Amino acid sequence: MHWLKSALAAALLLAVAPAAAALNIFACEPEWGALARELAGDKASIYVATTAFQDPHRIEARPSLIARARSADLLVCTGAQLEVGWLPLLQTQSGNDRIQLGRPGYFEAAAYVTKLEVPRVLDRSLGDVHPAGNPHIHLDPHNIARVAEALSQRLAALDPANGDYYRAQSVRFLSRWREAIARWEKQGAALNGLPVVVYHRDLSYFINWLKLREAGALEPKPGIPPSAGHLGALLAQLGRQPARAVVRAAYNDPRPAEWLAERAKIPVVTVPYTVGGTEQAKDLFGLFDDTLARLLAVAK
Repeated sequence: MHWLKSALAAALLLAVAPAAAALNIFACEPEWGALARELAGDKASIYVATTAFQDPHRIEARPSLIARARSADLLVCTGAQLEVGWLPLLQTQSGNDRIQLGRPGYFEAAAYVTKLEVPRVLDRSLGDVHPAGNPHIHLDPHNIARVAEALSQRLAALDPANGDYYRAQSVRFLSRWREAIARWEKQGAALNGLPVVVYHRDLSYFINWLKLREAGALEPKPGIPPSAGHLGALLAQLGRQPARAVVRAAYNDPRPAEWLAERAKIPVVTVPYTVGGTEQAKDLFGLFDDTLARLLAVAK
């Protein structure tokens, strides 16, 4: 009887144990981890390599990331050379053939959208310019929709047994997402023409989407830290052409923004930039809700 009880107990455990995730997904940035969760649900185990408080350009390919990449079925990253300083090393060191460039397990979100700020001339004197264009594509929600369609197709191709599930998840997400875009664009009409100083060109897609006006940048050139001379010149410029706020991402150094804002007598607006950047930005919907709310507060 003892063996029968043991067998019944084992059968019960198998019956109530959750099914193992079909896919291991390695997301380079929080926005793609959040999108993968919307589309894959409980069919995937999702690991996010970075946080909203890290500069996505400057990540170390540390052993823990390499170990995670080694077991990944799908790598979901921005591309457009955003991760050029660390992702190629991660791929090489992982020894995982599934996630190499050109393989089905390598997904580059920027490949599915039209990039802004594609340089006509490549010159290191211009700063940290991305040859393929501005890679910070996720702050235009229309880009999220385009990437979602492509990513759901990739999930279905990698895991055909759950293909119908991924397609249904995509339909549900995009329905909610398009309703949210209509709401955000109605709210965001109040931001049209709002002059703001940015830190890095990481808000360009948001600015282009809702037609804000970039009145200056704290970085003298992309990727070059603000200098005292540049900040002084920018302050003088704002004396002639005022801005309404200095806007920085959660991962940016707050000191240059605070220095300029105090002297120009305008507020600093810290936006989440990506999922997890503020308490309110818990998912992609919260990211846009909170970013809009923070900017609308200074547009009144």
